[in-house]
Formats: sequence, structure tokens, C-alpha cells
Amino acid sequence: MLGLGADRLRADMNRLLALLFHQGVLDEQFLQLQQLQDETSPNFVSDVVNIYFHESEKLLRNLRGLAQEREFSDYKKMGIHLNQLIGSSSSIGAKRLANICVAFRAASDQNNPTACLRALEILEHEYCYLKNKLHEFFQIEQQRVMAAGVRYPIQS
Repeated sequence: MLGLGADRLRADMNRLLALLFHQGVLDEQFLQLQQLQDETSPNFVSDVVNIYFHESEKLLRNLRGLAQEREFSDYKKMGIHLNQLIGSSSSIGAKRLANICVAFRAASDQNNPTACLRALEILEHEYCYLKNKLHEFFQIEQQRVMAAGVRYPIQS
């Protein structure tokens, strides 16, 4: 009986991933990240993604602060933050977020404060969507593991 619930939850996970791939939110890098997870590190992907979200929130706060300065002029600093966000987004397979960062950096390179503010709004919206969907994915995964009755060794 436990296996049937786990199978349904696995199917739910696969449907959610298929949706995120179809929407261009994720790419194959996310699958490569999943391949690194095993019994010795059962939370590897969620741990990496949580670190990503923690660091990304700092970068987004910095970008928001720069974009809201009255005499906005530090486009170089904005570009540095965007490059960091592009790299970390790409490393977890957050394709659409990385692409939005590239467009944001182009607005920054053109010293266009209006375009930067608009790009920041889009970036923040996309970030929230990604965070919510991956949170949903990891919740389903956790339920699947529990339904399957899998027990991982306790790390000491």
C-alpha cells in the first residue's frame, strides 16, 4: 500500500518537472544536479537549491537597493550582482531566471534606470515563481520518501 502513494507522488513530481521544463523555467542542469543525489546525501538537491535561494535573496536586495537610489549611477556594481545571479541560476538549472538576468544586465550596460527597474520587477516575479514551484517539488519529494518508507542513515 505504501508503494502506491509513493508512485502517485513520483508521478506528481514528474508532472511538475515536465511543466517547469516546458515553460523554460528549468533546464537539463537541474536533472544533472539530481543525478548527484544518492543515499549518502538524500537532501543534496534541496540543500543546494536552499543555498541558492539564500544567496540570491541577498543579491536581489542589493539590486533593489541600487535600483532605488535617487541618483542611480552604479551600473557596474549592478552588473557584478547580475553576473553572480546568472552563474548561480545557471548552476541549478534555473534557465528562465538566468535569461532574465542577461536582459537585465543589458539594460544595466545601457545605463537605463527605467529599463533596470522594469527588469528588476520581472526578475523578482520570476524568482518568486521559481522558489514557489521548487518548494512545491521538494514537498512532494519529501512526501514520496515518507510514503515509500525509505529510511536514510543518520549522519553523525
